[in-house]
Amino acid sequence: MSELLAQAQAMQSQLMEAQANLENQEVEGTAGGGLVTAMVSGTGELLSLTINPQAVDPDDTETLADLIVAAVRDASENAKEVAARAMGPLAGGLGGGLPGFGGGAPETVPGDDQLPGDQVPGDQRPGDQRAGNELPGSERGNQLPGNGQGPNFGFTRPGSEPGQNPG
Repeated sequence: MSELLAQAQAMQSQLMEAQANLENQEVEGTAGGGLVTAMVSGTGELLSLTINPQAVDPDDTETLADLIVAAVRDASENAKEVAARAMGPLAGGLGGGLPGFGGGAPETVPGDDQLPGDQVPGDQRPGDQRAGNELPGSERGNQLPGNGQGPNFGFTRPGSEPGQNPG
C-alpha cells in the first residue's frame, strides 16, 4: 500500500511540474492571414494581442473584432493541444478509463466540440474546406468593406458581396 501511495505522490509531483511548465510556454494563434496574432500561455491565459495596422478600418470595426476573436480562439485551441500532449502521458498513469486521461495525447481534446457559427469566416485551418477561408488577396477581392483600400481577408457578411459594406 505504501508503494502505491509513493507512486501517487510521484505522479502528483510530475503533474504539478508539467502544469508549471505549461504556464511558462507561449502558444500563438492567428487570423486573417496573420493580420491578428494572439499569444496565450500553455494554460490558455491571453498574454498579448498584435494587430497589423492594415486590419484596422474605422468604418468596419466588426471585421476587426471577428479577427481578434478568431485569433484568440486559434491560440486557445493550440494551447489545449499543447496541454493535452504534455499532460496525456502523465495522466495515463491515473488509469481506470477516466475520460480524457488515456495513455497519451487524445486525437481531439475533450470539450473542444465546435458549435455552429463557432468559426469566424476567413479563419483558415489545415484541411478546412469551408467557404470563406481564402487568404488575403484571393479571388474574393482585395478591398476592405467600407473604405475601398486594403485586403478584405476573405470576410463577407451574410447578405453582402465581397468588397461591399452591408450597412
